[in-house]
Amino acid sequence: MNFPPKNPEREIDQKLVEKSQKGDKQAFGVLVEKYHKKLYRLLSRMVRDQSEIEDIVQDSFIKAYRAINNFRGDSAFYTWLYRIGVNTAKNHLMSLGRRPKAMNEVEIEDIENFDEASDLRSYETPESSMMTKEIAQTVNETIEHLPEELRSAITLREMDGLSYEEIAEIMDCPIGTVRSRIFRARESIAEKLKPLIETSNKRW
Repeated sequence: MNFPPKNPEREIDQKLVEKSQKGDKQAFGVLVEKYHKKLYRLLSRMVRDQSEIEDIVQDSFIKAYRAINNFRGDSAFYTWLYRIGVNTAKNHLMSLGRRPKAMNEVEIEDIENFDEASDLRSYETPESSMMTKEIAQTVNETIEHLPEELRSAITLREMDGLSYEEIAEIMDCPIGTVRSRIFRARESIAEKLKPLIETSNKRW
């Protein structure tokens, strides 16, 4: 019987967590350094005010440190950390009477995750560059107007590259619900992109 290979990154994180649980602050510092930018990037998609994001990130790490003994390794450390970060951001926004925002920027690499944009990848003309920006703007606007649960699911999947299992853990819902939300989000995006793709094919 073949067992699936273990994730080396997850194993390293687990060792650092175990050291942290024994009071090794330096080990936890390594985890902070490793995931600070990723957590910041994730939360910047929820919080409008850039000046508040760093405070929320720091608060998330403080909560994670205080709760580190509760971490049992059932999920990856960063999944557990992301969930703490998302909840911390939501609580922060709720306390101010505000709602999470959609992501503020769609990069070209993110756009290439959508099959509908595949026909545009090989073109590097000024016209195609403009078209790519139009696609980015369309995707951004479409995601921004999605219901929050669809927006969060598609963002975690396409922008942060998380697995369905990880998203289910972060959003605290069944994996089938995650698949449904991502499918519905992609359908909405594909519908909005269709006219742009058809126009680009006529131009070339």
